[in-house]
Parts: sequence; structure tokens; C-alpha cells
Amino acid sequence: MTPKDILNALTVEEKARLCTGKDFWHLHGIERLELPSIMVTDGPHGLRKQSGEGDHVGLNASVKATCFPTASGLASSWNPALIEKMGVALGKECRAENVSVLLGPGINIKRNPLGGRNFEYFSEDPLIAGDMSTAWIKGVQSQDVGTSLKHYAVNNHEHCRMTVDAVVDQRTLREIYLPAFEKAIKQSQPWTVMCAYNKINGTYAAEHQQLLDDILVKEWGFEGIVVTDWGANNDRVEGIKHGQHLEMPSSGELNTQKILDAIDSGRLSIAALDKSVLRVLELIVKSQAALNNAPVNVDLERHHTLASKVAEESCVLLKNDQLLPAQKDQNVLVIGALANNTRYQGAGSSKINPFKLEQPLAQIEAVFGTNNVRYSQGYQLNDESDQTMIEDAVAQAEQADVIFLFAGLTPKYESEGFDRQHLNLPQVQLDLIDALGDQLGKTAVILQNGAPVTLPFVDKVPAILEAYLGGQAGASAIAKILAGDVNPSGKLAETFPLSLDDVPSQPYFPGTTKQTQYREAIWVGYRYFAHTAQPVLFPFGHGLTYSEFSFSELRIMDDKLDLKAVSFDEQTRIRLQVTVTNTGDRAGAEVVQCYLGQNKPSQPRPAKELRAYQKVFLEAGQSKCVELELNYRDFAFWCEADSQWRVESDDYHIQIGASVEDIRLTTLITLKTDTPLAPQNATLSAYFTPADRQFNDQSFSALLGKPIPDATPITPYTLNSTLGDIAQTEQGKPLFNAMLSVFSKMMEGDTNDSAAEADKLMAEAMVSDMPLRNLPVFNSQSYSEEALLALLADLNS
Repeated sequence: MTPKDILNALTVEEKARLCTGKDFWHLHGIERLELPSIMVTDGPHGLRKQSGEGDHVGLNASVKATCFPTASGLASSWNPALIEKMGVALGKECRAENVSVLLGPGINIKRNPLGGRNFEYFSEDPLIAGDMSTAWIKGVQSQDVGTSLKHYAVNNHEHCRMTVDAVVDQRTLREIYLPAFEKAIKQSQPWTVMCAYNKINGTYAAEHQQLLDDILVKEWGFEGIVVTDWGANNDRVEGIKHGQHLEMPSSGELNTQKILDAIDSGRLSIAALDKSVLRVLELIVKSQAALNNAPVNVDLERHHTLASKVAEESCVLLKNDQLLPAQKDQNVLVIGALANNTRYQGAGSSKINPFKLEQPLAQIEAVFGTNNVRYSQGYQLNDESDQTMIEDAVAQAEQADVIFLFAGLTPKYESEGFDRQHLNLPQVQLDLIDALGDQLGKTAVILQNGAPVTLPFVDKVPAILEAYLGGQAGASAIAKILAGDVNPSGKLAETFPLSLDDVPSQPYFPGTTKQTQYREAIWVGYRYFAHTAQPVLFPFGHGLTYSEFSFSELRIMDDKLDLKAVSFDEQTRIRLQVTVTNTGDRAGAEVVQCYLGQNKPSQPRPAKELRAYQKVFLEAGQSKCVELELNYRDFAFWCEADSQWRVESDDYHIQIGASVEDIRLTTLITLKTDTPLAPQNATLSAYFTPADRQFNDQSFSALLGKPIPDATPITPYTLNSTLGDIAQTEQGKPLFNAMLSVFSKMMEGDTNDSAAEADKLMAEAMVSDMPLRNLPVFNSQSYSEEALLALLADLNS
């Protein structure tokens, strides 16, 4: 039967039931119509299939699978083709476990380096995020397994994420926070899109007409279903009206009955319900190709090798003053608890149970020889100070030829559920580094972290390798790079600032419990730092290799173009060619990066925006001609006046480089378009000079085109009030404690002290941020909506 045939055979009750989950991970099926129940499960850097009916975030509750590097590392590869291969492997593992949809990738923009889930997102730049997610989706879906592009949209921090209102202007929305989603939708058609928890400009993402219907479906042509993040549903009937097709997880019969009641009352039409149900049916039917085929034999060892390859290209050599690669016959001292208890993935719902796990110390011993390698723990992962450990590390350092010092963030510093409080490494690690003193001159620091950190010792050590969270095979990648068996090729997909005070969003991040204002607008990441010439620790696009690369012969390859004044429209393509030469003595890879900037824009525009790139692999002495293509959108800005992408007639700077700050070649091109160059928009004067940071009420109101909306008040309490809102009331405290007990049990499974502490913090944050409307969803046996309404009446009396 086709999806339409099944739809016509359904009762109204069956239709309503299909719009919500069967349980935590399964969709409803219709047995009499031989429509199966299918399973979805977490990703995105591995398969996290839970073994029980409910969710258990704890590591040991999920099946063993391949744990690849997290998104912050994947994006640093700047290699979509490699990420697509990883996606194929993920799809095969899903098929082997009869999983029909893998919940990923996460592509939200890294607005601020403190975002607790930044390790799970690709970049501060929408082009990189869009390319990586497109490749990931294509790889997974090549195996007839669906994906879930998330979290749509403007979901850029964890604090109060379930109810906070993100206030953002339309131009910033279109240029920064939506393009990655747009590219992935148009180029890969993910089977599902997961809407975020938060509100956007006053409306919950789960029922946002502009985002779900006007843009996603009508403008971008999305063909799949919109599924809620787990517990993101606000008003189920309004969700169906505005393009939300599936509520997850199960809400029992609660929202099924609300749909039926709305049909009976005329609030919801059968046609609107059928529209949602048909898309759910299409998803289930599409899933049958994989479920009905012969079982897939997954070669996990081969996937482990692929994970190592991905990790190799994800590592970024931030600094190297001729210390690396180290000689294999040197006396090596490895320092750091992370070298023997590696941090290989983030904390939260994306935790994978790896079928095997490498440790850096063992891999370094394998490469350099056990007799040449010694180890000193140096610090404790629980952050307790231990002077004896420091003294041992210092004493051993004096005897070593080269030191590999592992530093980074333990799970309690970055996790789903809560945001980071600072950019510092743990103090016990900084104390150790400071104590090493003169020995730092022969030290390479290897970082294991999911997001930028500050490095007060940057001038004291000759080498720094950013390994990010490299997955189960990240340790061998590190060892090979340190020894020179692999030439590092990663590039940062995010800026490492010198301090939080330099980040333009910091004064407004994460905002209040009920509202976050995106006052910095388009000035996110390198767009701000490059435009204002604000010094940074390491710039976007930066990454060293053991080779040297030269760029030459930048050419615009189209004989039809008069470079003095190109007639430019949406059909025009500009092809660039640049010659890249490996002038080093070993094979390696460079990333050619193309940035564009308008000369005299009428609207605030960054001096540099990444618009094209290509990773090129070259043998020693080899040259290659790299071709990049630019289109209308690459030169355009979003014009709010007529809701169109516009390119003004003006001069545009084309800049080719190895990072946003390492520009090697430039040229100027003049474009003649149907949009005359206008004078600067005086009402946005503060945004033309972002270095002044005068993003005050008047400026932000002008940007929004309306007064700044008031935040939702804490009282009177409603079903969207959070447990944190009522935690200090007499009625709310026992409720908070009871749910905390439930969520704490869900987090069980880790024995590592640091991981257990992170799980505790995550549980507290998730409970604090949970709206009361979600209690019947997550604990229907204990709470009903009627009981909650009675509680609200009591609280508000």
C-alpha cells in the first residue's frame, strides 16, 4: 500500500495517534494495515541505541558502536567527502540495529564559545556547518536510514533552553542562523527536521508558521517531517496547524485526545491533520527498504580505522616552533591524566558506548617504543590539587628530551544541559603547566576539549595540538601526528578569542531565564574579529602542517566577464582559479579559503565572509590548480524591505588565504546589478561600527524594526513555567526534588567521577529548565494535566 492508500484506510483516532510517539524511541504502527512501528535514536557522532523502553543517558545503557569525533572536530577537517564516508558507516550501523532514523546532525551556529553544546555543533560559520551537515546526511541516507537535522532554529545555548525566547532580527536570522539548514535541506533532503525547544521572536519553534511552513516547506521545498525535540511540544494542535508533524516522545493519550477534541470542535480540520499524517506515513514506508533487506554485516574494525582517519584530519596544529614532529628515538615524557583517561566525546544525549577505546599513552608507546616513553599523571581529573603529582612531573621533565602534556576539559566543564562559565582550563592543569617552568621549552601541549579555551602559556610552549574530542580512535591519530607519521591538516572552524570580553555576544549571553537578545546581530565569530581587527588567540581557518604551501596566479576564469563591470544576476557564476604548491619536503594538505567583502555597502556587512573553500592534497613539490565557484547568493545580503536577497552594484574584494587572517591573494571585481548602491542606512549606524559595541536599546530596536519585546514574566505561573521557576515555593520544591530523582536515575551508568559529576549537573539543569507541561510527558504515571492545573491555581492564589 502507498502512504495515500494507508491514509485513506485510517480512522481519525489512528491518524491522531500517529502524530505522537509510541514511547521514548518508537513511532506508532498500525498492525491491521501491516504498518510497522519504527525506531529512532540519538547520534550524531555514533549510534546511541538504548536497550530499555525508556531513556537512559548513562553510557552503559546503550549498545556498543563506533564513536567518531564530535562535530567541532569534524568541521576542522574541512573535508565534506570524508564526513560523507563517516555518514555511510553510521548508516550501516543503524541498519544493523534496525534503527530507521539517526537523530542528527546538529548544526546550530556557535554564537558564543560558552555554549554548552558547542562540541556537538560544527561551526560559527553557516557555510562550513551547511557543507558538513549535507555530507553527513547524504552518507547516512545512502543506506536508506533517515536523519534528523537539528535544532531548528536559533538554539545557541543551554540555559533555560526549553522556554527561552530568542529575539533576533530577520536579516541576522537569514544570514547567520538559517543558511546551514537551507543548504542541507536543498542539497540532501533529510528525512526529518527536529525543531528546537525555544521560542523565536515570541513563538515556540514547534508551532512557528514562518519557520516550519513558510520557509522550510514553501521556500526551501522540504519533503520530510518536522519532529519535536524530546519535550519541545507546546500546543499540539497549533503545531499541526503550522507544520509540526510528529511529537516525541510519547505523551500517552494526552495529545492524541487533544487532537481529537480539536477535530470535534472545529479548531482543527481533517485536511490539516491528514497533511501531517501523510508525511509520517511516508517516513515509515520509506524506512521499509532498509528493514526488509537482508541484515547488514558491519565491520566495526574497519569503522574504527575510518574513525582514526577522521580524527587525523580533525586535529589542528595551532602552533609549532620546530618541536614537532618529534624524533622516535627521543626520551619522551607523557604528562597528564587525560593521556591515560582520554576525553573522547561530549556529555549528554550524544554519548556513545564505543566498542573499543584507545588511550593516548598506549598509542604513543606503540609509536615511539615503550622503552622510550615514561608517564607522569601530573593532575587529578576531579580537580583536587595534588602537589606530589606536580613535583613528580617536574622531576621527570628534567630528564626528558620532549614532553607531551595532555590538557583539556573534563565533562563537568562542557555538557548538554548547561553552558560553560568561563574559557579557562582547570586550575590544576594550569598549576602544573606553571610549575614546569623552563621545561616548557621542550613541551607540546595536546588539547582535548570540545570548544575554545584560553591558553595563558601560549608563548611559553613551542607546540600546541588541538585534538578536540576525537572519538574512540583519536588517540592513535594524536600519536601519529606527534611522530610525523601523519601530517596534520585540520583548520579551525571557530575562533579562539583571547578573552570572553572580546566576544561581541558576551554581554547578552545567555540572557535572562525567559529571553535572550541577539543584539550583536551578524557580528558573530570571525565576522566580528576580522572586521574590527580585534586580536585573537587563533583565528578562524587557522591550522599548521609539517609542509609549506604557496598560493599564486589568482584568475577569474570566464571570458564573457568584463572585470571592470560584470553584469551580475542570479544566473551568473564566477569561477576562480588559484595555483597551490607544496613547497615542503613531505606530502600534506592545505585548505584554500575564499572570503568576500563589499566595498561600500548600504547595510552593515563584514569585511570578510567565507564563501568557498577546497581542501587540496599535494605531494612534496607538487602544484595543483584549484577552482572555486561563486554565485549570486555569495555576494548578497538579506534585504528586509522586500524580503529578498540583494546584491548591490559595487566593488567587491575577493580574498584568497590559508585562514581569515592569512590572506595570500586579493583581487577586486565590480558588479553591475539591478540594485543600485544606496547610501548607508543611518538608523543602523551602531552596526556599521561594531568595534564600538553600541548595541543599546535604541540600536537594537532599529535593527528589529520594532520595540524590543518584554520578556515573559515569572508570575503568574503557567504550564510553561519551569520547575526552576517554582522550585523555591512550598508547593514546587517537592515536585522539583521528585523529578530530580527521576532524571538522576536516567543519568546512571558512568563510573568516572568527572563524568558522574557532569551527569549530576546535567540532571539538575534539565529539571530546572523543564516546563510544567512536560511532566505528563516524562512521567505520565505520576502527573496529569488536570493535577498540574490545580497546582497552578494553588501557586497563583
